[in-house]
Amino acid sequence: METFDLLILAADHPFFEGKCRLAVVPTLWGQQGIMAHHSNVITAVEPGWVELEYGENGEKTLRCAVSEGLLKVEDNKVLLLVATAEYPEEIDENRARRAAEEAKEELLQKHSVQEYYEVKARLARALNRLKAQKYRNKK
Repeated sequence: METFDLLILAADHPFFEGKCRLAVVPTLWGQQGIMAHHSNVITAVEPGWVELEYGENGEKTLRCAVSEGLLKVEDNKVLLLVATAEYPEEIDENRARRAAEEAKEELLQKHSVQEYYEVKARLARALNRLKAQKYRNKK
């Protein structure tokens, strides 16, 4: 089974490094699947889920929540740069819920265009974290 090298870097730490058979990443055009020898691409990543089948034979799986970032695929190497990457069990549901409520309140206030988009990004991250918690609770 063919694999590719994957490196996921969060802003404050390396999150994952290894051989993957499949990576599914949330992009502007929806979930994009990447397999060995994928064509070269650079694209934006949106808050959502990354799902991996990794190991030399793709025998292991991993699912994590990510925030906005960039995806680069080149020469059978994949680099995912994101502001945050978290396992569902690491997410504090109450904190995520408070962050979502605060962001919703801020969106109702008048802001500059830049502040508006910053608040929208915080809201997207908080809502994604809440979805991650629901996934954890279903396991």
